[in-house]
Amino acid sequence: MTSLEAALRAVRASGRTALVPYLMAGATPDWTRHVEAAVHAGADAVEIGLPFSDPVMDGVVIQEAAGRSLAAGTTLDSVCSELATLDVDVPLVAMTYYNVVHHYGLDRAADAFARASLRGAIIPDLPPEEASPWTQSCTVHDVATVYLVAPSSPPERVALLARATQGFAYGAARMAVTGHASDLGDARRVVAALRAVSDIPVYVGIGITTPAQARDAAQFADGVIVGSALVSRLLDGASTSHVEDFIGDFRRALDEADERTAAEGPRHST
Repeated sequence: MTSLEAALRAVRASGRTALVPYLMAGATPDWTRHVEAAVHAGADAVEIGLPFSDPVMDGVVIQEAAGRSLAAGTTLDSVCSELATLDVDVPLVAMTYYNVVHHYGLDRAADAFARASLRGAIIPDLPPEEASPWTQSCTVHDVATVYLVAPSSPPERVALLARATQGFAYGAARMAVTGHASDLGDARRVVAALRAVSDIPVYVGIGITTPAQARDAAQFADGVIVGSALVSRLLDGASTSHVEDFIGDFRRALDEADERTAAEGPRHST
């Protein structure tokens, strides 16, 4: 078991619904301070976007953040160098595209991630059938490979992804790029499909926009990922105190949900 999965299983065993904010590295000069603010406000892990010029999974907000980051000269080296200066006590997970790690060198990239305390990597354009060279490098450096499961995934595909993913399974709430949404889409169905074949922690993302949505997702998921709703505020100049307030609202909503369900016992096996 990877160290990421051990940490996230411990969060679930404690009865806590995990909160995972997403931030784009390099989109603002003080982006690492925003990571620290999110952790201070109650994040259980933080997803760190590494910019790429053709982010096929991402909507307009994160595309804009990636564009600003690239214009500022952000590279894999610069991201890892800045992360190495952080002192946070939650796991960090990279989110990027295969071209970035392939161009850098797979073993070299996995080693750089590990040295920067990136305990996992989400690479949405790398299917498990083609991932062996990357996962072999990740295994050496204790970097978990995290896969997404889409609402369109048939049962046999869900089972394959559930076996392959490490750390957690990323349950996509909808067939769409990242962005704001008014509901949870197909999140409950995706989580149920994963529950049927695996007990790995399942986190819901893509469209989690409000604390109320996060609270609703806590009824059936192990965690929520909040991306565009936070990034849009950072692009508008949010300060670290604004980040703390924003993430704090999500944390309180999840804690309320956890308190209401505590008397019912564990939602699922650990």
